[in-house]
Amino acid sequence: MLADIAEVEERRLYAPAGFPSMYAYCLEALHFSEDSACKRIRAARAGRQFPAIFPAVADGRLHLSGVVLLAPHLTAENANELLAAASHKSKTQVERLIAERSPRPDLPGLIKPLSPSLVVRSPAGQVQLSAPGWIDTSQAPRPKLTPLAPQRYALQLTIGQSAHDELRHVQELLGHQVPSGDLALVFERLLDLAIPQLEKRKFAATSKPRSRKLAATATSSRHIPAAVQRAVWARDGGRCTFVGENGKRCPARKMLEFDHIQEVARGGRSTESNLRLLCKAHNQYRAEQTYGTGLMEARRQEARARAASRFVVPGSTPPESRGPRVG
Repeated sequence: MLADIAEVEERRLYAPAGFPSMYAYCLEALHFSEDSACKRIRAARAGRQFPAIFPAVADGRLHLSGVVLLAPHLTAENANELLAAASHKSKTQVERLIAERSPRPDLPGLIKPLSPSLVVRSPAGQVQLSAPGWIDTSQAPRPKLTPLAPQRYALQLTIGQSAHDELRHVQELLGHQVPSGDLALVFERLLDLAIPQLEKRKFAATSKPRSRKLAATATSSRHIPAAVQRAVWARDGGRCTFVGENGKRCPARKMLEFDHIQEVARGGRSTESNLRLLCKAHNQYRAEQTYGTGLMEARRQEARARAASRFVVPGSTPPESRGPRVG
């Protein structure tokens, strides 16, 4: 299974099957859980780099959790020896082995003031209200969104001082609408305010659109008129339109890009009928079908090289978004 996952991901065979990523393929085609999919994909990637992992897992000498723990520490020089040392060890024993071979500095203890009304979990696992004062949060859990009940979710995260100050300022600005300052209500208001702005940037959404006739206006450039963006997004339902050989439509709703069915380089125009939504993976897959894998990989390497050579001058302002991606 790991070898198959490694090969499918390396050759991106999930794309013609109608999936935007190996992760999505594992969830929907192989029916793995989210955790299981992540673990197997990471183990498969490690196995492709260090093939000795595959027989070790097949023979039961290594478990997936151990492979995931070992992967960041494996090199061409130590792989065989480290894999042998981890043979038939539990997860805790593998963690100890890694600590011995790759020791890390002590984690600093963080002391943070928490609100008296903050709900925390005691060492015994019981939910309780924290007492006023200072609490050691060096073992604070990572941000997560957890379902609690039907249509009810728990959101947990840590924010920096600037975000804290901005949140307090928002509470003050919303004093009339949310007199209590309740964080859940403030968060909902922020989403209500943010979504229209993000939709406007993503696909030119507006409460006062211009004439629908503009959606059919053709242009020979890569620029996509706002009316066309709105029409295409509404028609495609804000979802990738790629359909695999098995008839399955890609479920991706993020990393979406406007793709020209007939390429601009070949005379395609930015009209509603010549545009569609594709996720990044399927946009690249289509480009490889059109221009060849070699050319597209060369372009990706050039883009990575340009990105690696960039730097930000201290005090400068990051470049603003340049609008929607187009195929």
